[in-house]
Amino acid sequence: MLSIELAPRFNETDALGHINNTVIPAWFEAGRTEVFAVFNPSLSIANWNLIVAGYTVAFKAPTFYGAVVTITTDVSNIGNSSFELRQRCWQQGKLTAEAHTSMVHYNFQDERSEPIPAIVRAALAEHLIS
Repeated sequence: MLSIELAPRFNETDALGHINNTVIPAWFEAGRTEVFAVFNPSLSIANWNLIVAGYTVAFKAPTFYGAVVTITTDVSNIGNSSFELRQRCWQQGKLTAEAHTSMVHYNFQDERSEPIPAIVRAALAEHLIS
């Protein structure tokens, strides 16, 4: 499992007093940085080779300003050219949101997906959940 901690910012709250639902998907993207680095160690935009094919987010409980958030990232499936991630947002031990994201290894020059290289597949498999 990959994990990062974030401190919610005051400006991320909404009129209801909790973190706005548009913020948490951006936090999940930040939580994918280590996965991006498996495919592109330099994180160079010129060498970018991943796209998001789709994602869903389920909000389980409010997330609030003033307490650290932990974003966890697991690999839930590895295909030929795509893979699935499960990400969770935790605050004070409570699950507040969960996302499922489909990612594709992509060649932007040829505008097509490409098989995931064996070395990358092995690195992803280290974070595979059943």
